Amino acid sequence: MFKIFDEKINGFLFTIVFPFLLFFISYYGFETSYVVGIKSWEKVPAFMFSSVYAYRVIPNYLSVHVTDAVTYIVNHHLYFAKNFILKQGSFFYHSTFLINVFFFLLTSIVMYKILQLKPVELLVNEKIRRMMHLIAVFFIVIMQYVPTNCDCIALFFYILGIFFTLKYLENRKYKDLVALGAFIFISTFIRETACLNIAFFAAVFINPENLKNGNFAFVKECLFLAAAFVLPYIGLRLLVPQQASFVEGVYLAKNFTSPYNMMGLLFGILSIFFAYGFAEDSGKKMIRKYLFFSSPYLIMITLVGLFWETRLFMPLILTGFVLASYQF
Repeated sequence: MFKIFDEKINGFLFTIVFPFLLFFISYYGFETSYVVGIKSWEKVPAFMFSSVYAYRVIPNYLSVHVTDAVTYIVNHHLYFAKNFILKQGSFFYHSTFLINVFFFLLTSIVMYKILQLKPVELLVNEKIRRMMHLIAVFFIVIMQYVPTNCDCIALFFYILGIFFTLKYLENRKYKDLVALGAFIFISTFIRETACLNIAFFAAVFINPENLKNGNFAFVKECLFLAAAFVLPYIGLRLLVPQQASFVEGVYLAKNFTSPYNMMGLLFGILSIFFAYGFAEDSGKKMIRKYLFFSSPYLIMITLVGLFWETRLFMPLILTGFVLASYQF
């Protein structure tokens, strides 16, 4: 009984308390060049509703309501600490932290459950599995030097999608597939990262040999998931006001000429290679397949993203750890 209680306490400390402390330090222990400007924003900036960010409906409206709630609570119930709170950042910055830390902790919990599903021989040891989990947590925290209101939410839904993909792999229950489709549908209103769940599903289930033999069983499931992404994606483009652009800019030349962007690219490549080094042969094969199916995402972040914002590589890095940890 005491052993079970001790395991639960340790699990709570390593999946919730310690990650929370790391996240808190990253937001309030130091400032980056990105944070300096964000800390001065008193409310959700207007450009989030009239630019490419306008398509991220759920994070934007969540930011509005949480910022309003934080402002009300501080002004009416914590007015004695208002000066201290505002010294650490604006109400918008604090609300961004609260939103992100909430979904970050949920991501930590789901990630740890994934590592317990069907671990490779190396991760059968609980202590080693916790170390793998903490490495993944550290990667997420490090990339918070570019705090946004959507990345942590999108990452949670993406990891949740991976969990249900692996559950479908193990049990072949259509309720898991439907749940996966539902999460892809919802997360499309958060960020385009939702499409990577389709790439992960395809990497796990589509086998070139089966396609040669005329077995297209899982292609139908992929089409179902693709529809769950495409329908809300097109709907957003039709319903959001016309002044919202499809992309913020084209940064292809900048990505390969700026030393900062080149270092960001190198960091992304080495991080994925780091996860690749943990994998067994089957896991390495799955990582290569996943990178192939996620190539449209890689092309898009090369064209319209900045490599220096390494948060763009975060879904790929976490997927590398998952594929290296799971016994296929």
